[in-house]
Amino acid sequence: MIETQQNLEALRQLMRNFKVDAVIVPGTDPHQSEYLCDHWKFRDWLTGFTGSNGTAVVTRDRAALWTDSRYFLQAEMQLEDSGFELVKESIPGEPTLQEWLLEVLEPEAVIAIDGRLFSCVEANRLERFCGENGFMLATEFYPADRIWANRPARPASLAFVHDEAIAGETVDSKVERVMEIVEAQGADAMFIASLDEIAWLYNLRAADIEFTPVAIAYALVSNKERSIFIDKEKVTAEVEQHFKKYSVRVRDYDEVMRFLERRSEHETMLIDANRVSDSLANAMPCMKIYAASPIVALKAVKNEVQIAGFRRAMELDGAALVRTFKWLEENVASESIDEIDVWNRARDERARDEEYRDESFGMICGYREHGAIVHYEADEESASTLRPEGMLLIDTGAQYVMGTTDITRTITLGNPSEQEKHDFTLVLKGHLALSRAKWPAGLCGVNLDLLARQPLWNEGMNFLHGTGHGVGHFLGVHEGPQGIRMQQNPTSLEPGMIVSNEPGLYKAGQYGIRTENLVLVVEAEKTQDFGDFYKFETLTLFPYDVRLIDRDMLTAEEIGQINDYHAMVRERLTPHLAPDEALWLEQKTQPLTV
Repeated sequence: MIETQQNLEALRQLMRNFKVDAVIVPGTDPHQSEYLCDHWKFRDWLTGFTGSNGTAVVTRDRAALWTDSRYFLQAEMQLEDSGFELVKESIPGEPTLQEWLLEVLEPEAVIAIDGRLFSCVEANRLERFCGENGFMLATEFYPADRIWANRPARPASLAFVHDEAIAGETVDSKVERVMEIVEAQGADAMFIASLDEIAWLYNLRAADIEFTPVAIAYALVSNKERSIFIDKEKVTAEVEQHFKKYSVRVRDYDEVMRFLERRSEHETMLIDANRVSDSLANAMPCMKIYAASPIVALKAVKNEVQIAGFRRAMELDGAALVRTFKWLEENVASESIDEIDVWNRARDERARDEEYRDESFGMICGYREHGAIVHYEADEESASTLRPEGMLLIDTGAQYVMGTTDITRTITLGNPSEQEKHDFTLVLKGHLALSRAKWPAGLCGVNLDLLARQPLWNEGMNFLHGTGHGVGHFLGVHEGPQGIRMQQNPTSLEPGMIVSNEPGLYKAGQYGIRTENLVLVVEAEKTQDFGDFYKFETLTLFPYDVRLIDRDMLTAEEIGQINDYHAMVRERLTPHLAPDEALWLEQKTQPLTV
C-alpha cells in the first residue's frame, strides 16, 4: 500500500502542475476492451484494485473508486490503506460518481480525463455534466504517459490467420455484409476500434490480451478501401499474404490519428459511439454518423461451421474437466491442494489437446466463503487449502481454435449440510427452468430472466449479476448484444446466438453456488397461427453434482431433465476418456429416481 500511496501522490503533484482539480481514471484501454494488456492498467497501478470493472476519481485531497457488486469484497481488501475509499455502485445511499464530484468540488473546478480512454458516449455525458454544473472538462490529460515509471510496453504477439474452414465465412463475405448495413445508414465507410470486431471481420487472431485471442489494432473498411492499423512486426508472412488476398492494407498502429485527421470532409464515416474513443472521433474532419456497429449483431449469430466447432470444443473441454474433477476428488483428502492448484490442473488437462490455446478468463475457484465472492481470483496470499468437506465453486473456460467455453459447477468435497443441498437445488431448479424454455420469436433475454430467478425469489433471495451473457467464437467469452438479465436489453434472442445460463446464490462468509451451461438458441417449431418459436440446445457437457441435490425439491419433469442431460454427457464424453475416467463419469451420471 505504500507504493499505491506514492503513486497517488505522484498523480496529485501532476494535477497541481497542470491546475487540475479532479481526474477520472477508468479501467479501460483505447479499444474499450473487457480485459486489458498490462500497458493500459493504469487504474490498477494507481489504486491497487484489479477487478475488470472499476472507475477511480482523484481530487487534491480525496480519492474514491466505484465498482459493482461482483467486486465489493475484493475491492474492500485491495483498497485497504491505499488512500482510496470504496463506493458501491447501485447501492441505496451510495453516491454516483457525478453526485460525489458535486459534493467535493468547488464551482469552476477543472475535471480532467484521458480522452483516448473514454468512448464518445462517456465523454459527451461528462461534458454535459460539466456544462450543467459550472465545471470545465479537459480531455487531453495523459498521466500514465508522464508518471508511470517502468510502464509495460504494448504487447507484440504474432498475429495469425483464423482459417476460413473454422470461421465458416470469408473476409470478402463479411465485408460485403457489413458495408450493406453501413451504406443503408447513409455512410461511406466505417471506423472500427473494438479488437474483437476487427478479429472477426478480417479472420485474424493473436495473443495480445490475456484470455481473448485478439491483436491490438484499429481498422477502417469501405467499398473502396480496407485498412488495418497494427504494429507491423506482428504481421507474419502468412498474415501478410492473407491481407493481400483480401486487399487489406497494413498501416502502422501509431499512424491512426494522423490518418483520420487527413480524411476528406466530404466523406461520411459510421462510428459506434460506445466503442470509439472521443479523441479519435474528434480527429476526423469528415461527416460522422453515430450508430451501433453492425459487426456486433452479425458476429453474435453463429453459422453452422462455428456451431459445429462449439460442439467439438465442449467435448474436449468436458473431457479435460472430467480428468480434473476426478483428480481433485481422489486426492483432496491425502494431498495439499489449494485453489490455485485446481486452476493449474485444469489448464494442464486442457493443454493435452492441440486445439487448445488459452483459458477464456481467469478461473474462479472459490472454496467455502471464497465462493461467495462472485469474481474471486485466488492468489498466493488468499488461496485456501481444500479439505474433504464444504463446497467448492469452479467457474472456468477455455479458448479452443474452434470455439470458446465457459462453465460453472459447484461441488461438495464432503459432508454437505441440508442447507447447502437446499440452496444448491434452488439454484439448479432455476437453471433447469431456463434451459427448457420455449418462447415466441421476438422476445429478449429480460423476458426469460425470471425463469432462472423464480425459485430463489419464492424464498426471498436473489443474485445481482446477469443470468446470461453472449459468447464469442474463439473470441471474447463475454460478448453482446444479447444477454439474459433483469435489466432491459432490446436485443431479441435469435437462432445461432449462444448465451450462458448461470443463476447463483451467494451467502457472504459462508459459501457461493452457481451452475452454468452455455446454450444455443435454435428453432423449436413454426406455427401458422402464432409464428415461430425458439428454444435452447445445451452445449456444455459436464455432470451436476447429484450429492448436492435434494430430490424431494424436484419435480418428475426436472429429474427426467437431469437424467436426459447426464445421458447426453456420458454419450458425448466417453469416447474422449480413458477407461477409468469413463467409469468415473458413469458413476457421476447414474439416473436419479423419482
